[in-house]
Amino acid sequence: MWELIKSFRFEAAHSLAGTSLGKASEEIHGHSFRAEVVIRGAPDPASGMLVDLTGLEKKLEQVRAKLDHKLLNRIEGLNLPTLEHISRFVWEHLDGIGKLARVSVYRDSCGEGCNYYGPIARD
Repeated sequence: MWELIKSFRFEAAHSLAGTSLGKASEEIHGHSFRAEVVIRGAPDPASGMLVDLTGLEKKLEQVRAKLDHKLLNRIEGLNLPTLEHISRFVWEHLDGIGKLARVSVYRDSCGEGCNYYGPIARD
């Protein structure tokens, strides 16, 4: 089993009303974010690679463009732009690339990150 890890950075602003973080988080403020995408599986015997890197990099750039230098509260489908929701948003915009195992989003300056492993199975 192999894991391929690709990451990208983006700068964005948000406000987090209705959380336990206090008044300061309710004001618009910005962060430097880092997103990490993990592909897990066995390499294709013909190419020797887990995934087509060119296609993956194009998809990552498309997701980065949706987030970079944006007010995250205004992005459709993101809702409350917490680390949890941002990591899910990235996953949803990469779903279908195959072998996607994890998306992590970090605010390194705050020492915080969140891992997302895909939708929770519902009975």
